[in-house]
Amino acid sequence: MDTLLLIKAAIMGVVEGLTEFLPISSTGHLILAGSLLGFDDAKAKVFDIAIQTGAIFAVILVYWQKIRSTLVALPSSRQAQRFALNVLIGFLPAVVLGLLFGKYIKAHLFTPTVVATTFILGGFIILWAEKRQMGHVRVQSVDEMTPLDALKVGLVQCLAMVPGTSRSGSTIIGGMLMGLSRQAATDFSFFLAIPTLIGAGVYSLYKERALLSMADIPLFSVGLIFSFISAWLCVRWLLRYIASNSFVPFAWYRIVFGIIVLVTAATGVVTWAES
Repeated sequence: MDTLLLIKAAIMGVVEGLTEFLPISSTGHLILAGSLLGFDDAKAKVFDIAIQTGAIFAVILVYWQKIRSTLVALPSSRQAQRFALNVLIGFLPAVVLGLLFGKYIKAHLFTPTVVATTFILGGFIILWAEKRQMGHVRVQSVDEMTPLDALKVGLVQCLAMVPGTSRSGSTIIGGMLMGLSRQAATDFSFFLAIPTLIGAGVYSLYKERALLSMADIPLFSVGLIFSFISAWLCVRWLLRYIASNSFVPFAWYRIVFGIIVLVTAATGVVTWAES
């Protein structure tokens, strides 16, 4: 295996882990990073989806106590059953819409220009949502969520099929607009990510299995390991951050970064690959 290719895999893993659970779009960052690194062929696109599993293992580790207690209590606890049902309900829209529109979106919207535009739009939506959400909290924890709350968050999660939108951003900000506290929206976003991203990774690997071989194991392993480590650090930091801070800095990051990408593309300073 080419050492340079392994270094690119490590960089992409770090990008995935650091951006997957922040409201700044991991897919968008992976598209831009892949464009700069020349790591954007068909196999690289499968790689980008597959290494999300490493980030999910980090979430499972951080939330293991809640996951374990829910699984143990599932046969007898109404609260555990409702929580598991809510995660399932929130997960289903992504399955249905992903199967219907996923191929079209990947073929036409996975470009740096689309990513930069949705970065900017998403940033303004976060600024608006943070102002609107103050004093409008109806649900304090994930255990208080109803199936209808879960369905609404699951539908909002589908917006992240457009690269640059951000899965975590859609679910967290969408949840806040629906009356969830910042903590509840963030926690449910993380729990919803477990079946969503594992499912997407397994499906992508199966669907594109003809592109892969045993020789790709080191490449994917490096990406998964670096994705796991960086995501674990990021999730632990984010849970501390949201206790006393808003998402406004992420909104401005999205806006500034999106403008930089559009300007560099328009002026030819950076040649972003339109794939």
